[in-house]
Amino acid sequence: MSTSETSPTHEDPVPRLDRARALLAEHPVVDGHNDLPWALREQCGYDLDALDVSQDCGDRLHTDIPRLRAGGVGGQFWSVFVPAELTGDDAVSATLEQIDVVRLLCARYGDDLRFVDTADGMEEVRAHGGIASLMGAEGGHSINNSLGTLRSLYELGVRYLTLTHNSSLAWADSATDEPRAGGLSRFGEEVVREMNRLGMLVDLSHVAAETMRAALRVTEAPVLFSHSSARAVCDHPRNIPDDVLAQLPANGGVAMATFVPKFILPAAVAWTQEADANMRAHGLHPLDLTEEGKRVQREFEERNPRPRADATTVADHLDHMREVAGIDHVGIGGDYDGTAFTPAQLDDVAGYPHLIAELLGRGWTEDDLAKLTWRNAVRVLRDAESVGRDLRQRRGPSVATIDALDGPTAAPAS
Repeated sequence: MSTSETSPTHEDPVPRLDRARALLAEHPVVDGHNDLPWALREQCGYDLDALDVSQDCGDRLHTDIPRLRAGGVGGQFWSVFVPAELTGDDAVSATLEQIDVVRLLCARYGDDLRFVDTADGMEEVRAHGGIASLMGAEGGHSINNSLGTLRSLYELGVRYLTLTHNSSLAWADSATDEPRAGGLSRFGEEVVREMNRLGMLVDLSHVAAETMRAALRVTEAPVLFSHSSARAVCDHPRNIPDDVLAQLPANGGVAMATFVPKFILPAAVAWTQEADANMRAHGLHPLDLTEEGKRVQREFEERNPRPRADATTVADHLDHMREVAGIDHVGIGGDYDGTAFTPAQLDDVAGYPHLIAELLGRGWTEDDLAKLTWRNAVRVLRDAESVGRDLRQRRGPSVATIDALDGPTAAPAS
């Protein structure tokens, strides 16, 4: 059913919230992106004794096990993100440390967080009441221009790679930086093909629209947007244009709506631009978290109250994404612990029932919502696995290098 055909219901919202929780008990959320691993690095140096996520960590984190349970989360792609300021071997080492802490979390809290790297594993963990814990790497700088490193990340359990983060690479352009590759370079195309061969999902969040289109031309497997919303609803380059969303049915991919207010609420986009300009005027980076940076930001907020997104804002994006891409191609990627601000009602990982209740009120069926929360995410991983098995029978690992494909002595493209 299209959004235009959906009419809101007018039932009491309390029973609707109860319905949402019951639905999530049966079809839990698979969230595409959570930055808890980096938050643990920043806040406690990976010392899990110092910050015990089996307890309520609401004063420091968006995420802990009690709130994951309260939010109806049954699967989580933990981001093994490292910032693009880390390059070369430093980026690779930091990515390995991020992978390590996900493994440590699953070992320490194995009754709740169960490490998996397959779609079948997700279903098995769900059947036993656990939270399936997968990994996604965020930014191609994590592979240091090496397909061998890409394969090693896959062997360690990483099941998607976001092609860029906030900075463009020599082989892929970011949505929030100047282009360097014209979408994807020849090496960038080879990265996509090798990910297809492995069965690793190509994540197109953060990348420029031309990179999205280039990847969709090259890929032999369904793609993922782990945490991106609809550009037609909020005109921010981190969001997905309609022409790209419209390609997902043919490709089989899934776009997981993010909750980051500055990407989903037009008023928040403008406010963030003004706040960033104010920080720069004081000689500070917009993300400066020193006491001076916090003071400058606090004073700006006192003069200019921050616009608040809420569950209806995210639902507006999901309505549009369903309209353009179809119900089989939408999901949820909150970006918790990767953003300073979160929407009202979706303050932390306990908030997902409020979004589901909002969508129930808009006429989404329980079958629609089961696809949104669980089925689509599991299906896209399973499809990528299937493509990978087929491709591995037909071709071996690529030994291409960036110099051979993109360097000054590279052979012309055929």
